[in-house]
Amino acid sequence: MRILTLLFCLLISNATNAQDEKTLRSLYDVALTESEAYKNLRDLCKNIGARLSGSEEADSAVVWGLNTLADLGLDTVYLQEITVPHWERGRREKAYFYNEKGKNMLDVCALGGSVATGMNQFIKGKVIEVQSLEQVNLLPDSIVKGKVVFYNRPMDPKKISTFSAYGSCVDQRYSGAIEAAKKGAIAIIVRSMNVRNDDFPHTGSMGYEAGADSIPAFAISTNGADYLSENIKSFKGLELSLKSYCKTYPDKISYNVIGELRGTKYPTEYITVGGHLDSWDLGEGAHDDGAGIVQSIEVLHLFKVLNIKPKHTIRVVLFMNEENGNRGGLSYAENASEKNEKHLMALESDRGGFSPRGFSVNGSQKQFNAIKKWAPLFEPYGIYEFKMGFAGVDINPLKDDKICLIGLSPDSQRYFDHHHSDNDVFEEVNKRELELGAASMASIVYLIDKYWLY
Repeated sequence: MRILTLLFCLLISNATNAQDEKTLRSLYDVALTESEAYKNLRDLCKNIGARLSGSEEADSAVVWGLNTLADLGLDTVYLQEITVPHWERGRREKAYFYNEKGKNMLDVCALGGSVATGMNQFIKGKVIEVQSLEQVNLLPDSIVKGKVVFYNRPMDPKKISTFSAYGSCVDQRYSGAIEAAKKGAIAIIVRSMNVRNDDFPHTGSMGYEAGADSIPAFAISTNGADYLSENIKSFKGLELSLKSYCKTYPDKISYNVIGELRGTKYPTEYITVGGHLDSWDLGEGAHDDGAGIVQSIEVLHLFKVLNIKPKHTIRVVLFMNEENGNRGGLSYAENASEKNEKHLMALESDRGGFSPRGFSVNGSQKQFNAIKKWAPLFEPYGIYEFKMGFAGVDINPLKDDKICLIGLSPDSQRYFDHHHSDNDVFEEVNKRELELGAASMASIVYLIDKYWLY
């Protein structure tokens, strides 16, 4: 009897695996032939463009998201009100210095949230080159006072994961102005967070500290950083001139955009999938995070095309304000807590529209082990990376001792070529890679919905 029971279980298991293989194959087939993701990304990038929180373009993106989700014929589509910061760059920044060849212009941009240099004024000061916040802290105040501090620590090319390289040096972008201001600096300029050498300055969030001066903060392209460094070494007392026009306005009302495919068995239990609708104001926000937005929408499109009726409610969330505050993610989690909503899993795509390689799981060991068992189903599609780690900024506020957070992990080698720069445009996203990522997300959502134990 025991042998017969084991044989029966084996037959059931094999049949289940065969069905799952067939469903995943269908998800990938449809994604590669009938996907709307690339069309949606073109529409978002070319008709709206960059969409920093608080901007008119961000308002337009909310309307775009609402209409795009409504066109899918979902069970519910609605807006969730939030309050977001409103910072504007104004005219493009200027930077130059003089050497024996004359005036040398540099490719720079203001960091997000920076104060301006003043009405029609250039800040001028001698430049001190440093490699770290610690180095600034060790310098005497008399050396730093009245100077422009140039943070020139590059992303480490030896790190295979470019996100690890980014994490190891982004502190100089966020906290550089804080530490330099404490020493009396008049401005900072930071090497862009980019592995390759090019002429694109990359913006990004920076901070100020209460009780300390707020000084203008700039990013400089990697080519510009190398050139500036060479001239600092060659010309003692090199003076740099900087000009910016940015301004911070009062907070504005904005929205998370939400659509739901209602569960047939557990309609009040949620599997959330999403990305962030806002972007920085340079480029078109194609990889960061237009790709994640259209991939998340595509999950529900694929379910609709294949008539997959989920047991749990699948909720797509287009989060607002990830780039400079994460108020969309925080508000979503707070709202879910107030309503006592039960979230089984949240999946985020916010690492670009490149070829998918796997998933990063932020959950219990038991949850990770359950997901890792599905690795053979993903192997035919080049998905092989299943690891514990951070899943995403927008979904992280949902974290508790029950929910499983998952991040799509695409190939990371080219991401920082585009991140927060004029180079993050629709033309830099590969249609097939984008669709493969959407299919991978839909597949993990399908499996979670079908098998999740909690």
